[in-house]
Amino acid sequence: MKNVLVFTLAVILAIIAIASLGNIVGMAICLIIVYFSLKQFLKTHSTWQKIAWGILGIVGLTGLLGNLPALAGIAAIYVLYVGYKNWKKEKAEEIEVEQDPFVNFERQWKDLEKGRTKI
Repeated sequence: MKNVLVFTLAVILAIIAIASLGNIVGMAICLIIVYFSLKQFLKTHSTWQKIAWGILGIVGLTGLLGNLPALAGIAAIYVLYVGYKNWKKEKAEEIEVEQDPFVNFERQWKDLEKGRTKI
């Protein structure tokens, strides 16, 4: 049952991430525009150029606000990444335990040693 819920959650998150790809690309472009206009605004000394770069920065910021749903897609991608990373770690631990035939023997031996030291 747990695997079915995890798989369903992963499918839902993947759908959210795919649906938000356009917003993510738009947000990245707007961030580049805002960053570039801010750098140029700080470099220039002319009043007219400062006005032009300021207007371009404001246009980039409004585009950035229009692409805020991209944050949901970025969060979905992050949750999928963390879940996949943990799933791979658990799978690797299961393989290590299954491949070692002496795991139970070593565990029982430690239990016997603990029993002897307590007496």
